[in-house]
Amino acid sequence: MDETKPETKIEEKPVATSAGKNKMFIGLVVLLVAVTLAAAGFAFYYYQKFNTLKADPQSLADQETQALINRVSQIIVLPTNEQPTIATVADPSQLQDQPFFAKAKQGDKVLIYTNARKAILYDPVLNKIVEVAPLSIGNSFAGGTSPTPPAPAPTPAKKK
Repeated sequence: MDETKPETKIEEKPVATSAGKNKMFIGLVVLLVAVTLAAAGFAFYYYQKFNTLKADPQSLADQETQALINRVSQIIVLPTNEQPTIATVADPSQLQDQPFFAKAKQGDKVLIYTNARKAILYDPVLNKIVEVAPLSIGNSFAGGTSPTPPAPAPTPAKKK
């Protein structure tokens, strides 16, 4: 009888070479350097913005007010001879007894034009005018109408 030995297979495992390890290490170092530089760039940018705002905090409020006026002026003709007082509705439940604020939601903006005697309730989320009313100051009424809209109870944002 002829005995044949069963063949044993030897699996060859790829040997990790030092060149492969070096490439991985260099890749990780490059990635780490890139992330560090990006983080430093962001930090520098926001540090500069912070210092600008700290030096002139009114400029941000002016920019936000002008952006709001620009958005509202695309929907309705606004008085051009004055800057409005801007107020933000903070708690609509406290204003529900006033007809002007009946449909107001938290975050809505009120543009108050005292010279033009006009108040505009604007929803920035929907980009819609919710309500427009003549503004009564004291005992005089604009246009001879008698509705009494807002006594600005919302949180004032700024006045120019």
